[in-house]
Amino acid sequence: MENTTKIAFQVSRVSIYANAALSAVKLLAGLAAHSGAMISDAVHSISDVFSTFIVMIGVHLAGKESDKEHPYGHERMECVAAIVLAGVLLATGLMIGYSGVQNILHPEELQAPGLLALAAAVLSIAVKEAMFQHTRKAAKQIDSDALMADAWHHRSDALSSVGALVGIGGARLGFPILDPIASLVICLFIAKAAYEIFRDAVNKMVDESVDEQTENALRACALAHPGVQSIDRLMTRKFGSRIYVEMEISVDGSMNLTDAHNIAEGVHNEIEQQFPKVKHIMIHVNPATE
Repeated sequence: MENTTKIAFQVSRVSIYANAALSAVKLLAGLAAHSGAMISDAVHSISDVFSTFIVMIGVHLAGKESDKEHPYGHERMECVAAIVLAGVLLATGLMIGYSGVQNILHPEELQAPGLLALAAAVLSIAVKEAMFQHTRKAAKQIDSDALMADAWHHRSDALSSVGALVGIGGARLGFPILDPIASLVICLFIAKAAYEIFRDAVNKMVDESVDEQTENALRACALAHPGVQSIDRLMTRKFGSRIYVEMEISVDGSMNLTDAHNIAEGVHNEIEQQFPKVKHIMIHVNPATE
């Protein structure tokens, strides 16, 4: 867990520095080139800075050891951070969408954006896509929901920059209305990313079971252990990025208690070794029936 937190913090610090610099560049370019789409994109990048701080707080809290008040640990704090992140993302998208609607309703105030905004959009696409790939790789490595949410935040920013590029380019070709329309497209991209982050986090907060493939692998692991005759029941639940397992196995009913316990202990140890995401497994032993 300590190594997980270290990796998450390293990636997050890079994200903060890159987003802060990129936000300043896009904001200055948007103001200088009179591009509402680029200013909207800059606001999106600024929200990334705050979102990354939320991720760091969530990862830090999730890494705390179990205590008397929280005997199952704090892994779900990552889910809480992801939900907060989804809210910040949605609020940012709605603000950008509102600005775009206002500009569409008052087209007489629109100006064709300058070439500087176009260059800033291209730079943003390249930087944000690189940040997405880097953050997603780290999130998969440490299995962090909050960090993965931050990665998709970067991807939504890259996609919004694509929308800004199209809008700015169209506006420079003589269709200034395309610039605020691009802001609306950016709003939709952000809202979609917020919904997906929120849905995934909520599923993990309400004890969603693991996928069928993982459950089948758990059954196969238990059945392969000597002395296990069948699996009577298997229940799984996600707890943040970790998994809890409850399993009932059947063994020879004439077996003494010590031998039955040893079989259960062996199944317990093998599952925890083969499935690193399993934080805890409870094994119940039943006497096999004809």
